[in-house]
Amino acid sequence: MFKIIKKKYLANNIYYMDVEAKNVSRRCLPGEFVIVKLDKYGERIPLTIADYDREKGTVAIVFQALGASTKLIAELNEGDYFMDFVGPLGNASEMISEDMEELKKKKILFVAGGVGTAPVYPQVKWLHEHGIPCDVIIGARNKDLLILVEETRRIAGNLYIATDDGTAGVKGLVTDVIRDQVQNKGIKYDLCVVIGPMIMMKFACMLTKELGIKTIASMNPIMVDGTGMCGACRLTVGDTVKFACVDGPEFDGHLINFDEAMKRMQTYKTEEGRELLRVQEGKTHHGGCGVCGGDK
Repeated sequence: MFKIIKKKYLANNIYYMDVEAKNVSRRCLPGEFVIVKLDKYGERIPLTIADYDREKGTVAIVFQALGASTKLIAELNEGDYFMDFVGPLGNASEMISEDMEELKKKKILFVAGGVGTAPVYPQVKWLHEHGIPCDVIIGARNKDLLILVEETRRIAGNLYIATDDGTAGVKGLVTDVIRDQVQNKGIKYDLCVVIGPMIMMKFACMLTKELGIKTIASMNPIMVDGTGMCGACRLTVGDTVKFACVDGPEFDGHLINFDEAMKRMQTYKTEEGRELLRVQEGKTHHGGCGVCGGDK
């Protein structure tokens, strides 16, 4: 059992939890993920590690309560437990294994969208701890959906905010800020790391390819099982079939077939929607969802 040490409400249905998981905290690195399970009936949910404290033995996760399982997890409070908290899984950010002196020569840009700010944070923190400043762009539809802004500001070299409606930072998209930084301000980036909604990553990668910036994108949004067994996170990277959970979650953003990946994501929406109905309606739910069997 894994105890929830701290819980915070960050924004619109977005929650932060510090979980006591000493074995995971001792070995985890930025870019890796964990699989959490509420109880023996619970769904396995892969979540990218948002932070960790080796001394306290805690690992932080951030999630948005949208589906049936994440809504149930959101009801947990400090002192409650997860039955399973497995990890670290996946591969750490490629920066971790780079030669430190070579890494210090690079100008690095992180682009985070929505909940994608959470997995960006530990990478920026790791660079900060090694004396490597980097720029960060955080984007969201409006100011109420921005998360970890002040935490990121403390460790980033420069932080830029973009919102669709202009309620915080620049009015526009993260791609507008990238273009302004490179074309108007003349900043030359050697590496860009993009994490967020699939559509945002697609267009950010299209722009950085145009600008000639090497780009890494995290495909954690399409992970389901987290072990390579289900095949849900199958994607095409260049001419090769990969699985986000075991081969990634980070890949060359200029080689990812985003259109194919987004189509695959649609496959799971209907079943998840049906399961959500069953949870929301409880005893008043009488079948028709195709999941509970109540219509048979």
